[in-house]
Amino acid sequence: MASIREVRKTLVPVVIVLAVLDVAGVGYLLSPAGRSRESRVRDLATLKAQVAAKQQEVLPSRGMDEKLKQASTDIETFYKERFPTQYSSVSEELGKLAAASGVQITTVKYDDKDAPVEELRKLEIEVGLSGSYLQEVKFINALERDTLFVVIDGVNLGEQQGNVRLQLKLETYLHTGATS
Repeated sequence: MASIREVRKTLVPVVIVLAVLDVAGVGYLLSPAGRSRESRVRDLATLKAQVAAKQQEVLPSRGMDEKLKQASTDIETFYKERFPTQYSSVSEELGKLAAASGVQITTVKYDDKDAPVEELRKLEIEVGLSGSYLQEVKFINALERDTLFVVIDGVNLGEQQGNVRLQLKLETYLHTGATS
């Protein structure tokens, strides 16, 4: 029987060689050379897709300072063109639209409230109209197409001596100051 020292002398180099082979095998498997070509192509395609997705994510924020300036200008223009600064402008515009469409305004009720947006006042309007069905349809169409920003909240329809009686609930805003 061989002594332990002789067995150890024989086995230690074998164990060292096997350990070196294990480390080399693990290194090869973890290196790019250790993977198959299909695997590397698949990884490359995945990375390209991630880069494209990140570029699409960032794309809307390019030129943001110019976009913000343009948005501010657009808001200011919208406020000037679509929101009146005086109550009388609203009454005058409703009168013009009524005269052009041939309806008669029977009642008007205004209710002024705070708006959730700075520099605007919410103006709720209840308008009673009298006229033929066609005239009232023309009035509503003209109201929707007018430069005055108006939201129609409700419409009640009734009849009165051959004419159609219409009760409209409208909402508009008054511009109270200059935008910054």
